[in-house]
Amino acid sequence: MKQNKMFLLAMMLIPWLSLPLLGRRALKRFYPGALFIFVWVLFESFFAKKRLWWRFYEKLIPGVHGEIPFMFGPFFVGSLWILKFTFGNFFRYLLLNFILDTLFAFPGMIALRRMGIVSLVSMKHYQMGLLFFIKSVIMYGFQNMIEKMRKKPKSLIRKIFTR
Repeated sequence: MKQNKMFLLAMMLIPWLSLPLLGRRALKRFYPGALFIFVWVLFESFFAKKRLWWRFYEKLIPGVHGEIPFMFGPFFVGSLWILKFTFGNFFRYLLLNFILDTLFAFPGMIALRRMGIVSLVSMKHYQMGLLFFIKSVIMYGFQNMIEKMRKKPKSLIRKIFTR
């Protein structure tokens, strides 16, 4: 069990070491989309616990949702990286998310179940993959909306000052 806690801690902290490589500009640009979907997943975890979609057997901190190491680590930081490398090319974004979501939902969840960390209860692997994929589309849409909002004030200001 101590081995699982160390795994969860490492999984949560190691992705943050890559953040300096992401770059300040990309972090600032894609932070809203990643934060939005992070909050979405936080609320989803309460719903998932109520509906028994999955069950966490091993938690990093007792009494705290088992999803936290996944959300703070690979999910949040991974969202930033995915947006950096694919935003602007929706097909590439969908393809990369489909591959990553499928890898997590099938071999990833099977490995986590064998480790005694989490298992699916009332949700099937393909449903989890679909749920993750839908969230990725939602995140892209939100980030796209943020991008459009960022461009509008600049163009409005330019129109005012160029008259």
